[in-house]
Amino acid sequence: MNRPLSMLRFTSRSAWIHVLMMAFSISAVRAELRQADVIIYGGTSSGIAAAVQVTRMGKTVIVAEPSHHLGGLTTGGLGQTDIGNKVVIGGIAREFYQEIKKIYADDARWKFQKRSDYRHGSLSPKDDAQWTFEPHVASEVYAGWITQNKMQVFTGQRLVLTKNQGVKMQGGRIQQIVMESGDVFAGKMFIDASYEGDLLAMAGVKYTVGREANAQYGETVNGVQAKGAHSHQFGGFIDPYVKKGDATSGLLPGIDANGPGIEGAGDQRVQAYCFRMCLTNAPENRLPIEKPAGYNERDYEMLLRYAESDFYTAPAAKYDPMPNAKTDTNNSGAVSTDFIGQNYAYPDGSYQERAAIIERHRVYQLGYLWTLQNHPRLPDRLKQFYRQWGLPKDEFQKTDHWTPQLYIREARRMVGAVVMTQKHCEGRDVVADSVGMGAYNMDSHHVQRYVDEKGGVRNEGDIQLRVPPYPISYRAIIPRKEECENLLVPICLSASHMAFGSIRMEPVFMVLGQSSATAACLAIDAGVALSALDYPTLQKRLRADGQVLEYKKPATSKEKK
Repeated sequence: MNRPLSMLRFTSRSAWIHVLMMAFSISAVRAELRQADVIIYGGTSSGIAAAVQVTRMGKTVIVAEPSHHLGGLTTGGLGQTDIGNKVVIGGIAREFYQEIKKIYADDARWKFQKRSDYRHGSLSPKDDAQWTFEPHVASEVYAGWITQNKMQVFTGQRLVLTKNQGVKMQGGRIQQIVMESGDVFAGKMFIDASYEGDLLAMAGVKYTVGREANAQYGETVNGVQAKGAHSHQFGGFIDPYVKKGDATSGLLPGIDANGPGIEGAGDQRVQAYCFRMCLTNAPENRLPIEKPAGYNERDYEMLLRYAESDFYTAPAAKYDPMPNAKTDTNNSGAVSTDFIGQNYAYPDGSYQERAAIIERHRVYQLGYLWTLQNHPRLPDRLKQFYRQWGLPKDEFQKTDHWTPQLYIREARRMVGAVVMTQKHCEGRDVVADSVGMGAYNMDSHHVQRYVDEKGGVRNEGDIQLRVPPYPISYRAIIPRKEECENLLVPICLSASHMAFGSIRMEPVFMVLGQSSATAACLAIDAGVALSALDYPTLQKRLRADGQVLEYKKPATSKEKK
């Protein structure tokens, strides 16, 4: 029987893949009808923040999470918070990072490192919050919130991915959502807080996948960007063929024979995914990296050729330091943890297809680490550097110390009445109905590998452009009125590929989750559709709850005088 999170107990002996498949399995249970004012699909950081806000506004709420992991990326290894200007993060999101700081103020929480020895650029004694943390500490904060707010949270609840079956609608409003377990969740308002956007898709809301052409929204850095792809790039020639110099031998794995496409044109390719790896070099907490079952040496031939070249740069990943001698390890360099080109089928895939993609990413990354630490073609100096890292004993104990949360950098994106674009990110278009702010770079990881005109491997799709803080439109988190009147979408919101690349940060998702919950509760009280909600009323409540809706650049010294 599916039970609230507070009643769930798990064993720690299951292998990672077994737990993953449990998360994607159908439970033979007695179907139940569960009702609340607001139903949130997705127990991500955004979903949890939304649920907290619903309870604070005196409404009932249910969180239904398709997997058995809560907190999404925030509890899944992404401890190096990406945001840009942190001034724009307020409300419940900032409360989370303030809680993190309080926890780490206790010397007893530093088991593998002295607090005074931890150095990180984002830490400041003047800051009221801490923006780097271990996965289990983030989980601890969320678990406390769930208990304190007496939330009903159900895990292992997967939406039926068949239109007209998974979502029951009447008169332009969602009445119920139906799970593969047979359970039905009924509410007045619904929030799709998933990374995939399954609820919005099954509700018939218009969405897109991939990159738009520059011409579609008058952008300059969308679509194919082969000419400007200079970052995380090969510094010289790498042969793309299975047998060097022999085109008849076929391309190495991961190279798109149809790439790169027309410069600036749109396509269905999706920026690369990876796991944000929590690693440690503390000997007493470190487990060795073992060669994963399913390891295929050919998958790493490009890495080996790159490592043997004169232009290889190490380390081939970002080892951002987290407390207690741990890391948030992310992609960096030409061949790294991003599994480029291997996720195109994920956004619209079935649960089984997605599970297979997740498993391939897991095998690839564990195999990547093992190769760097052990392969005879790697120079000893490189192997010695990589061998210091292993999996932490005290993290992800139910999944063999490996995070179950793949970094879904981008999946479906809703197409609403307002589509956030490059122009909004750059401040050339400014919306008047802000529900939160973005502040991070317009950031796309590579989308494909192809053979360039010189006959070598080339990566394409990486874009990094700084932006000032900018407001995000309320109309970008709700569908068009004619599509659905009671659904909010704080993650897979209405944005172009490049604008989403800036918005897609965990603190922003938390901000938008809170704003979505506020709008849902106010619309219930007013008895109106979300599209008819009075924005000044919403704006007033958001500000009262600590949300930051606009940004004023600090005055310079001359201006202050």
